Amino acid sequence: MRKAILHLKKSDPVLRSIIERVGPYRIEYSPPGFETLARAIIYQQLSGKVALQMYNRLEAVCPEGKVTPQAILELSVETLRKIGISRQKTAYLRETARLVVEGKLNFEELAKLPDDEVMRRLTAIKGIGPWTVHMFLIFGLRRHDVMPSADLGIRVAVQKAYQFDRLPSPAEVDRMAAERWRPYCSVASWYLWRSLEDKAGL
Repeated sequence: MRKAILHLKKSDPVLRSIIERVGPYRIEYSPPGFETLARAIIYQQLSGKVALQMYNRLEAVCPEGKVTPQAILELSVETLRKIGISRQKTAYLRETARLVVEGKLNFEELAKLPDDEVMRRLTAIKGIGPWTVHMFLIFGLRRHDVMPSADLGIRVAVQKAYQFDRLPSPAEVDRMAAERWRPYCSVASWYLWRSLEDKAGL
């Protein structure tokens, strides 16, 4: 990551100050499989703290604490609702689990594909949008140039660090990424998240 850090420091003085304040790049990756994608689905439109509590409860009701496709399909809708997962997200989790069990969603195959093809395949699944895929690309597939520009934490961090008088739009964040951070947008994103007081739930 040394090359990425040097690039970001050189191309963006504001991000350089964030990097120096936050310290070494210590992103915590997850296995590139169903569990990581399920976690991203749970985290959709929730604060990091609330989503983490919900995910921990999901692990607690799964056999051996493992969130697998089989476990999700065997858990009743009522059980998932009791731990706080909405009917909508329950449907998304079960549909994704079904595709894995039927062999229609193969994570080993996904890992070999370019980012745009991963995006195309996963967003074809009901309930999985670009934000969810971005999280999977960054934390599961360890891709280094992913810009989750619609993420609220990223937009808030950009507003604070770059002194916007309002919340920047995703398009504005994308322009900044193209001008300053590529080809290391994932690294820039991690530092932006870490720059927030609550670290955006990381």
